[in-house]
Amino acid sequence: MENLTISDPPRGGTPHSGGQLGSAAGAPAGPPQLPPQMFTTAAQLLDLTDKKLMLVLRDGRKLIGVLRTWDQFANLVLTSTTERYFVSSSNDRRLFADIPRGTYLVRGENVLLIGEIDLDKDDDIPPGYTEADIEDVFALKKEEEARRKKSDRTRSRKAGELWGGELEGSGEILF
Repeated sequence: MENLTISDPPRGGTPHSGGQLGSAAGAPAGPPQLPPQMFTTAAQLLDLTDKKLMLVLRDGRKLIGVLRTWDQFANLVLTSTTERYFVSSSNDRRLFADIPRGTYLVRGENVLLIGEIDLDKDDDIPPGYTEADIEDVFALKKEEEARRKKSDRTRSRKAGELWGGELEGSGEILF
């Protein structure tokens, strides 16, 4: 793969014509054109291939795994994947648990955020959290979800009274 810069002329252009094909001699050159390799595409995932990543998905899930391959739609294949759950208990305890998931295929449109994990800090517990059994974390997650749904129903009812309508299913996250 070539390392190109903004000042490099497109292929087939000449430096004397300002990098533009068919421009007349003496005509003012337009703004510099970006080479095709500089556009934002799924190809930027090339630098992240075979690295350990954390993905945040649209439904709120957090996946940690090694990116093995991807396609033009940014669909990702992760190996050695774990799903990490974070919860806050009623007595201000912040807990997390990891569930091994194996190989995972993630549809590109569901990815909100991708971050590379620093391997030097990989084994560190997230600051402010303590690791707990998955059963405890799931129980707290269900309680948290029930509270959120109750709050959403109340908010939806109040919004319906204000605007004369119903906000059915808005903002509902399924786990």
